[in-house]
Amino acid sequence: MSEPASLKKQDNTIASSGLSKMVPVAFLAVVIIWSTTPLGIVWSSESVHPSMAVLLRMIIALLLGSFILLIARIRLPLSKAALKLYGVSSIGIVGGMLLSYFAAKYLASGTMSLIFGLSPLLSGLLAQKILNEPKFGPMRSISLVVAFIGLGIVCSSKISLTSDSWIGLALVLAAVSLFSLSGVLIKTVKINIHPIASTVGALMISTPMFALAWILFDGTLPIDSWSERSLYAILYLGVFGSLIGFIAYFYILQNLSASTVALVTLITPAFAMMLGARLNGEIITSALILGAICVLLGLTLYQFGDKLLNRYRPSYQVDRTEEG
Repeated sequence: MSEPASLKKQDNTIASSGLSKMVPVAFLAVVIIWSTTPLGIVWSSESVHPSMAVLLRMIIALLLGSFILLIARIRLPLSKAALKLYGVSSIGIVGGMLLSYFAAKYLASGTMSLIFGLSPLLSGLLAQKILNEPKFGPMRSISLVVAFIGLGIVCSSKISLTSDSWIGLALVLAAVSLFSLSGVLIKTVKINIHPIASTVGALMISTPMFALAWILFDGTLPIDSWSERSLYAILYLGVFGSLIGFIAYFYILQNLSASTVALVTLITPAFAMMLGARLNGEIITSALILGAICVLLGLTLYQFGDKLLNRYRPSYQVDRTEEG
């Protein structure tokens, strides 16, 4: 599960030919971090209230990010455009993260990762309305149908297993919708800004909101009941999930094609499901596997369907011409 899409908006401010050898390392880091984040959310919420777990995670990321800004002497813009960027980014952080943490009580980590994989499709639909982007062609329309059939299979299997699963499904669907909305709104902000600055700026606005959520939904500090696994998971997510993951993701965006970066959304759900089953004893049913296949097939068609169609269409037309 990814975090604020504000990083997609930045210009090529950190790409460097001297660091090109780090691209595979950064890509692998993003895959690993995104694959382990859902399980980290589940573990961090085991003994710590979800609102406190996510608050601690954001505080760690904010402190480390601010320290990097100071050491690297990176300017934090406070212009009107910058504040707008931080604000729309916080929609994805607060809405997406907080709801995901509450959903972890009802859903397996692999299921959450799979549903979050639908974000490119939802972003595409929202971009048509907000950014006036062209409507989906036949291939992308088919991909949308296939992916949502898979989502329906996953949802039906989860609801049949436990009566409370629908709560988790509703929460994570709302989370991915807000995450996707944030990513699209960010594209409306015209600004050149360093990715670390945009991350810290968004965290500065988001963290007080997480503190307010903790006061409203919990407001207690039962430190004695917090397990080591939860604390280590919070630390991992604060350092890697909320900071290093952001920077690595931005870096590969600057150095790889969009289609290559899109492979991350295809790889991480499968890895997240395997990690959940292996390390957390999560049950993978045949219905979940079938639903996952449909969702990943839909994502593949969405990302690469038109390219494959255009690649084979000319040869097909040449063959028909020769036959004629």
